[in-house]
Amino acid sequence: MFNHKVMKIVRSERRTVGLEINDRGELIVRAPERLSRAAIDEIIDKHRRWIEKKLAEAEKRRQVFRPKKFVEGEKFLWLGSEYPLRITGEGRPALKFTGREFVLSARWQGRAREIFKKLYRRKALAYLGLRTRQLAELNGFKFTRFRLSSAATRWGSCSARGTISLTWRLILAPPEIIDYVIIHELAHTREKNHSRAFWNLVEEQLPDYRQRRRWLKKYGFLLNL
Repeated sequence: MFNHKVMKIVRSERRTVGLEINDRGELIVRAPERLSRAAIDEIIDKHRRWIEKKLAEAEKRRQVFRPKKFVEGEKFLWLGSEYPLRITGEGRPALKFTGREFVLSARWQGRAREIFKKLYRRKALAYLGLRTRQLAELNGFKFTRFRLSSAATRWGSCSARGTISLTWRLILAPPEIIDYVIIHELAHTREKNHSRAFWNLVEEQLPDYRQRRRWLKKYGFLLNL
């Protein structure tokens, strides 16, 4: 049995078991609703070498990533580009993005992480919602509604009823990476699992989806505060 101290089992209507290691070094097991724990443990044991390799890679990423300190001149991502932070004596607004820099009131510096997340979430709701509608219309997909999430381990999801959920952290990624995640989830409105038919559908929309997916796997850990 896998004895790593952090393991989370997520059950759904899926047919297969999926394993992933998030950027916090947690093993996420996505399993069918009725699959027994013994069967899950057997699958985990079978893939132990892969799990240990991915855990080591996650640890290296954590050593590279440093949580933000919210000080003058520090760089913050916005749609894949970095912009400096300027601290101002003005009281309001607490934080704004000018297109060239982020401007944070010194009065709110102690709550900067919370305030940055609020700004990112507000901008992500508008940008990601609009882009999802645009790509759905352009490529002939239909979904029921859009939802912004705070997920830390998933970029997006598509419910059985056609609700597309995307994490606010995507607003930090380059536009072409955002488009890949959106197309990925829109494709799930037709193909519910990651079958060959699913990936063929994604490739029809984005012939270079493999390159975009590799970018996300390699640099996705940077899309955070």
